[in-house]
Amino acid sequence: LGDTLVVFCTEFGRMPTFQKGASGRDHNPGGFTTWLAGAGVKKGFIYGKSDDKGQFPDEHPVKPEDLAATIYHLLGIDPNSEIRDRNNRPLFIGGKPVLEVMA
Repeated sequence: LGDTLVVFCTEFGRMPTFQKGASGRDHNPGGFTTWLAGAGVKKGFIYGKSDDKGQFPDEHPVKPEDLAATIYHLLGIDPNSEIRDRNNRPLFIGGKPVLEVMA
């Protein structure tokens, strides 16, 4: 894991309550978990937490663009750089790396 970054991230979290009239829980775009390991990430470190119902960020919320910037930074790519997509269109990475998760 010294040179490899492992990322586990879901598209959505799940609501802490069951949906009315349905079996299961609805998507929760306001709160989800991401797990990082290796490539300079602190071992056994937890960053942020949800509210007491597990529905919304309560401490240290991270925006998707900041997560992307963190991943690019850990891979040695400047998050302020511009990359090109398959059609050669410029894409700005943006976001700010979450430096607190780095060893």
